Amino acid sequence: MINDIQIQDTLQTVQDTIKSAAQEDVFNKITFDLTKVVEGNGLLITVVGYVVVFAALLMLFVIISNMKNFLTFKQRKKLRAEGNIAADEKDLSISGDINAAIAMSLHLHFAELHDIESTTLTIKKVQRTYSPWSSKLYGLRQIPLKK
Repeated sequence: MINDIQIQDTLQTVQDTIKSAAQEDVFNKITFDLTKVVEGNGLLITVVGYVVVFAALLMLFVIISNMKNFLTFKQRKKLRAEGNIAADEKDLSISGDINAAIAMSLHLHFAELHDIESTTLTIKKVQRTYSPWSSKLYGLRQIPLKK
């Protein structure tokens, strides 16, 4: 009884809203005015946002591109402090072959840490009990019954 009253009240509210929207012609009054965007702070916020993003990207580019020089400088400084006289002439870079070998050895080391699993595959059929929570009968797309 209460549910029927609530459903009828809800349907009446929806019908009244649609009628009032149709009478006021709300849908044809929606416009886009570029002058209001320019007059307000919308354009300023957009420009400031773009400037901040591109400044951050430029800063990241500069930091990443100078990372090698910074690390080489620190390594040379450390070698000089240890008393190595040939630190200035010495090439401190590592070749690509050595980098690849180090990366492969690290990969193999961490791959061995994985548990050994059996390679037997089994398929078991699981009988699930009926649950109304996943039932398609109670979906929201049903049309309410009118009495």
